Amino acid sequence: MIRVLNRVPVKAAAAAKPKRLVKDVPTIQSMVPTRQLHSSYDVAVVGGGIVGLATARELILRHPTLSFVLLEKEKELSVHQSGHNSGVIHSGIYYTPGSLKARLCVRGATLAYEYCEKKGLPYKRCGKLIVAVEQEEIPRLKALYERGLQNNVRDLSIVDAKGIREREPYCRGIMALDSPYTGIVDWRMVALQYGTDFKEAGGTVVTKYEVNDISMATESPAGSTEGMKYPIALRDKQGNEVRCRYVLTCGGLYSDRLSQISGCSREPRIVPFRGDYLVLKPEKHYLVKGNIYPVPDPRFPFLGVHFTPRMDGSIWLGPNAVLAFKREGYKVYDFNARDLADALSFRGLQKLVLKNMTYGIGEMYRGVFIGAQVKILQKYIPELSLSDVLRGPAGVRAQALDRDGNLVDDFVFDGGVGDVASRVLHVRNAPSPAATSSLAIGEMIADEVESRFTL
Repeated sequence: MIRVLNRVPVKAAAAAKPKRLVKDVPTIQSMVPTRQLHSSYDVAVVGGGIVGLATARELILRHPTLSFVLLEKEKELSVHQSGHNSGVIHSGIYYTPGSLKARLCVRGATLAYEYCEKKGLPYKRCGKLIVAVEQEEIPRLKALYERGLQNNVRDLSIVDAKGIREREPYCRGIMALDSPYTGIVDWRMVALQYGTDFKEAGGTVVTKYEVNDISMATESPAGSTEGMKYPIALRDKQGNEVRCRYVLTCGGLYSDRLSQISGCSREPRIVPFRGDYLVLKPEKHYLVKGNIYPVPDPRFPFLGVHFTPRMDGSIWLGPNAVLAFKREGYKVYDFNARDLADALSFRGLQKLVLKNMTYGIGEMYRGVFIGAQVKILQKYIPELSLSDVLRGPAGVRAQALDRDGNLVDDFVFDGGVGDVASRVLHVRNAPSPAATSSLAIGEMIADEVESRFTL
């Protein structure tokens, strides 16, 4: 399902090979763009995360004769959600059959594997077990299996305790859902490759350009002979200005604020949730072969802790989910007064906290006392001990919340108001798993752009 806040609904967006490792993949350094900027473009894309990059790539490939610019506030691309995630290629098990999330994830996974093959980007199809450790979890596990089949997820099967041990020798459970099509990849590397494709197709990438004003221009640029061909003005804090015919924002953690500055409502509001990971010490890596996940509990808003191997050979355990005191607050002591005030004053967050008070306190406790988190992980791998883990990295999730305290699970698109409305499109929410679905999401957003704008 899609929620559209100022327009008609979007048009809905349907055998990967073994892992391939090659040289000459894009490096972070090679994708740091120069700050060369012209004054006007046909389309400006705001936001250099994986969704913005995938969409910019899709649009320029469809419309190679148009001029495109991508504006990113950081000095490098894809450094926030796209660079701070678990790195999993999800297969589409969890999502409601027939939903947009389900279709995009299943299609996105296939496209992701094909893209990595084509571009020579390394990945591993290491599989995933969703493990039931209690009898009461078995009905939910079987329901997940049926859901996955309805979603056309590849190669799913139910395995018993013996099957679990065959796949994960140190994992203990009574039944599991085996998803061999699940994999891992460095999503930031993938996003940077999208950026390379965009640049090679003629697009311009500009970093350190934080848009703080989106409005209709009142006059044509000085010296211009084209009049008001480029009526939208995007300005940054340094006074720079980019003109364009149309603008698309994919702002992630700042998507609500980008909407607000063009005259839209800020709701649904973005509330940042930090997820802290533990890492398994190298000498204990033998305990985990692939992804090991819990059976989701519908009483709680987040998935729960899991075991995730990484492309660099490390193994992450977690995460928890706690309110971040800064939208890009990856450390416990990161703090921004405006971000925290925005979150705490929002009625939607207040209602979410009241509905999940016990769960939230538990998440905070496990974030401080990692032994409590290890105790949960030991349900799946009993051999794991507190001395086997270290505190690891963290990510921040841009969670969209409505006024009633519900997690917004749909895609949300919004336009501006007045004259801006016909020329601005905001991607207000691109829910998880946005990285897995990124190429499919790019197709969907490009369809929406074409349905709204006369390119």
